[in-house]
Amino acid sequence: MADSPAGEVRVPEDADLALPRPPGVIRRFWARHPLLSDILIALLCLVLSFVGASVGAAYAVWGLSAAILVLVVAGSTALVFRRRVPLLAFSLAIALQLTVPFAPHGGASALLIVSTYSLAVYGSTRRCATAGIAGTLLVTLVAGVVAGVAHADSAVGDTLNAFFTTGLSVLLGALVGVNVGNRKRYLDAVLDRSRQLAIERDQQAELAAAAERERIAREMHDIVSHSLTVIVALAEGAGATPDPDRARAAMTAAAETARGALTDMRAMLGVLRSDDPDAPLAPLQATAPAAVVASAQEAGVPVTLTTTGPADLPPTTAYALGRIVQEGLTNAMRHAPAARSIRVRIDNTAERVRITIANDGVAGTAKQGGFGIRGLQERARHAGGTLASGPDGPGRWMLRAELPLAPTHQEDEA
Repeated sequence: MADSPAGEVRVPEDADLALPRPPGVIRRFWARHPLLSDILIALLCLVLSFVGASVGAAYAVWGLSAAILVLVVAGSTALVFRRRVPLLAFSLAIALQLTVPFAPHGGASALLIVSTYSLAVYGSTRRCATAGIAGTLLVTLVAGVVAGVAHADSAVGDTLNAFFTTGLSVLLGALVGVNVGNRKRYLDAVLDRSRQLAIERDQQAELAAAAERERIAREMHDIVSHSLTVIVALAEGAGATPDPDRARAAMTAAAETARGALTDMRAMLGVLRSDDPDAPLAPLQATAPAAVVASAQEAGVPVTLTTTGPADLPPTTAYALGRIVQEGLTNAMRHAPAARSIRVRIDNTAERVRITIANDGVAGTAKQGGFGIRGLQERARHAGGTLASGPDGPGRWMLRAELPLAPTHQEDEA
């Protein structure tokens, strides 16, 4: 598969379609050499038409004989281009048939059959029917007029003879051509649909890969960002305190936080490397909000946790809850280091769980739209909920999220 300059996905001709091999050595040869087959057909029609037209041309006036021979050559030559301009060959065949009332001959029959067949195969059934009927009626009309003027006693017979001669040649070519043409157009439609499906399959694979990358980036951000923020706070606290015991305790807590992050990373990478294509892209255990808050408290962050209602949550909701608390607390620690109070509140109801994370340490104009918040909004939508974050008065910032407890369409599709 290759991309076009305009960004469209192009699939090579017949790529990945698993087409069966065309039957027959001869048929495969002619399929690979269409121009050669057209030239041979044109030469055959030239010989047959020349033999049939030579009888009538021999008894006609010189100008009419020359016109008949020119039309034979022109009509046969046009058959070489019958795939691109099938109507041209048919028009020349009709023109040759129009000379029959003036100098009876059988030179147009082969050209009529082949050109009508080509018009049905390489044009359309409607065009073939329209041109065939119009051509037959035109020849019949001219034959009737000529016969009525030249010898009125046989006008009816000559007119019917012209009608049936022309009509049978056109009908024979049309019957075969319509059958072959419809089959050809059906196969072309099937192949075109197969190519479209191949393009859609590749596009779906690209979209799935992009979604997978976003999910991996979200997981990595949630794990690494929170853990590093806590580790930095602990390391700064250890460097700032003169008490060796407190510094040692801070470094021990930093090491435990790093080990926890490594455990989460190994769990996530283990899922990514699993041979099971249905394995969920998430660590095996949901992050407990209490553990997140306790880790931040060990780093000296003034954070409190309040939980109301029973905490019996579905796995998807529990996992999203832990990640939202983790990322919301990480943002508060990073962007509001002077906060005197960070409050985390989780309200569990029968239908949904509400998460509120508020801090009072915003200085200046707070920035919005970071990768962390965007990732949390995607995670909340995945669980069927909503998430919003923004100022909540002077110096205050609040993150609010609501997650339903009932299964959602997003969960089912995931």
